[in-house]
Amino acid sequence: MASDFTEKKRKKISDQLNRSLGPEYLSMRPGFGATQLTYVEGWLIISLANKIFGFDGWSSEVKSMVEDYSEFKEGKISVGYTCCCRVTLKNGIYKEDVGFGSSDNQKQRGLAIEKAKKEAATDALKRALRQFGNALGNCCYDKEFLKQVHKTNVFKKANFNSEKLLKKSDIFDSSKHTEDFSISFNGEVSDS
Repeated sequence: MASDFTEKKRKKISDQLNRSLGPEYLSMRPGFGATQLTYVEGWLIISLANKIFGFDGWSSEVKSMVEDYSEFKEGKISVGYTCCCRVTLKNGIYKEDVGFGSSDNQKQRGLAIEKAKKEAATDALKRALRQFGNALGNCCYDKEFLKQVHKTNVFKKANFNSEKLLKKSDIFDSSKHTEDFSISFNGEVSDS
């Protein structure tokens, strides 16, 4: 297949996916009872997938979004949705999983639905991506790994580096690029 990964790229991807995440990638939140849940934030999982597979090496698709409940009580709305998501690599391999999202005691129905659907879609995407390996969150299900990570007590976020920001001038300043592009009124991009 012409769009398949090269053998060298496949080996690199496999090596990266087999590595567990460092504590700086992990977040914690209260779980049921007195437990603490360790997880990776949705935006970070997407960034990791882009780094590992390449921005054009994978795609995701919502296969279904189903309302599980909708309750209106004392002027407040609560809703819950289940989402099924498929992640497909450019070589055709895919993984699917389900996620759940809820929004409780909201004043506006639209906002409740939006929050619950986004949460369900993000949960399903993360669950589908984790099937590819530890580096995409599967390590968060390994209790022995989590014990060791929690012992390190190094849950620090990466430092903010303003040098790595993509700025408007980086895209629209033609003196920084060898190619100029123009955008027509119908939204098409063409070489100048």
